[in-house]
Amino acid sequence: MEWSEVIENPLFENLPFKIELNRFGQILMSPASNSHGNMEYRVGRALERSCPPGEIIIECSIQTSDGVKVADVAWASTEFINKYGYSTPYLQAPEICVEIISPSNSDEEMSIKTDLYLARGAQEVWLVNAQGKLRFFSHSGELTSSARAGSIQL
Repeated sequence: MEWSEVIENPLFENLPFKIELNRFGQILMSPASNSHGNMEYRVGRALERSCPPGEIIIECSIQTSDGVKVADVAWASTEFINKYGYSTPYLQAPEICVEIISPSNSDEEMSIKTDLYLARGAQEVWLVNAQGKLRFFSHSGELTSSARAGSIQL
């Protein structure tokens, strides 16, 4: 299945799940909670306050080597938006991709997603737990803070 088929299919509208595709075109669904949605908002707001001018994208679809993955929140610079617009899915990851860790997510899954986003050009990947604790990753490994956004307050 292609990503365009998923987003155009009325059967997948208004589901309380995050949908992604694996490398075989199979649909993967993760349940969404209100606290998860609130954390997406809080992270997006923090990115908007801390980053240079750009766009915040909630549920940002990115074509990876393991299918289409959907970052919970992404920050894309003005240059990125000028170059790629709002194509769906992005073939290149925005500069910052954020995953909000859900109870159903394993450490291995988050490590794989981090690597996939970085391989598609993300400069940083942030992982946020339910308590709002942030971890930052770049091509050089784990960072003590964001090199792009500085000090973050959720």
